[in-house]
Amino acid sequence: MPLAVVQDRRARGKFKEWRDGMAAKPRKADLAWSVLARVLSVAKDRGLIAVNVCERGGRLYEADRAEIIWLAGHIAAFCAVASPELQFALLLALWTGQRQGDLIRLAWSQYDGTHIRQGKTKARVLIPVGAPLKIVLDARRPEKAEGPILRNSFGGPWTSDGSRASWGKAFERAKLGDADLHFHDLRGTAVTRLALSGCTTPQIAAITGHSPRDVDEILKAHYLGGQAELADRAIVKLVAAFG
Repeated sequence: MPLAVVQDRRARGKFKEWRDGMAAKPRKADLAWSVLARVLSVAKDRGLIAVNVCERGGRLYEADRAEIIWLAGHIAAFCAVASPELQFALLLALWTGQRQGDLIRLAWSQYDGTHIRQGKTKARVLIPVGAPLKIVLDARRPEKAEGPILRNSFGGPWTSDGSRASWGKAFERAKLGDADLHFHDLRGTAVTRLALSGCTTPQIAAITGHSPRDVDEILKAHYLGGQAELADRAIVKLVAAFG
């Protein structure tokens, strides 16, 4: 396409038709659009075109995994076949509710023996360390407490690709394929575990870094992961008070 056509606003419709032609594979379609938008962004930055018609194109793929969590059986099956390093990563995720990327970047300097200080884009989160996590953290804490907390089986820092590969192999060995669980689902699992422990929405948000609204949405999405158990406990309390 000549540059004059590429930057014509009517070209956006043509590009949308091209993307929508891949709608059967929405993630592939979104990736293709993102690459095209990036190419045009560079062209605009270099003065080759005046308008990037692919800015803010929206997405076809919308993943809502709010109702997917790791149950006790899933965790036990995974830990039975996973390396100590992967088990440690799972424990850290369950007790902090942090994203995988944040956990990979988490350094020993952010742990003071009682709390983990986690930086966020809009707020800083100070996470109290529960006894089960503290025992493992203190046992793994090196004499010179520096560098990343999570390390691979060779003692080196975890990378995103390396962690995904190792995690995937352990997941296959645990025969949990039908469960469609991802590492990221441990974040929602942490939210529901906190709720089942009696924590309020603001208390949960203070630990995980979610907004209160997101915490409520996660809890509303769960049947096995929150609502049923919370309802059961509420009735037990009601019987104790008025039975």
